[in-house]
Amino acid sequence: MSRTANKGHATREAILDTGIALAREVGLGALTIGELAERVGMSKSGLFAHFGAKEELQLAVLRAAQARFDENVSRQAFLAPRGLARLRELYKRWLGWAASNRQPGGCLMLAAASEFDDRPGPVRDYLARQQEGWLAGLSRTVGFAVEAGELPENTDTEQFAFELFGLILSTHHHVRLLQDERYFALAQAGLERLINAAPLRKD
Repeated sequence: MSRTANKGHATREAILDTGIALAREVGLGALTIGELAERVGMSKSGLFAHFGAKEELQLAVLRAAQARFDENVSRQAFLAPRGLARLRELYKRWLGWAASNRQPGGCLMLAAASEFDDRPGPVRDYLARQQEGWLAGLSRTVGFAVEAGELPENTDTEQFAFELFGLILSTHHHVRLLQDERYFALAQAGLERLINAAPLRKD
């Protein structure tokens, strides 16, 4: 990659970092080219050259947020051995990403999903595909624990993933709104309860 291309990529990534922070602060729907341009100290025309219309900017910010999630949560968790060790690591990292007070505004994707769930269009479509991907990834991770013999052979991996994702959403809500980190411990207890009484397929 040329020096100019490297510089352009670094500039875009810096803009997207600011865009993610701003979207957490004001909501993805309120994220505009003009407000982001002011925040990063660029002209609107300069920012428009990077992203185009508002909707394209919103999608770019979501993709960047997903990439950062993948880097900090999924890829790190998948360094753990297949099985319950990987499931526990993924869950722990996901809870920390979604609900930790170290990340102002919490998880942008979860907030945006609530904001756009009844607003048809490309942003909602992207968020829906993203959540389907998350559920599928959780289900596969549960499946690895089944393959490792650490969960019953007839575990309903889809049901397990659905309930686990519900715990993630609940923890995000309770920790962020009530500002009480004891819900992290309750969330961990919820995972162990699922492991000890895994939902089974009704064959």
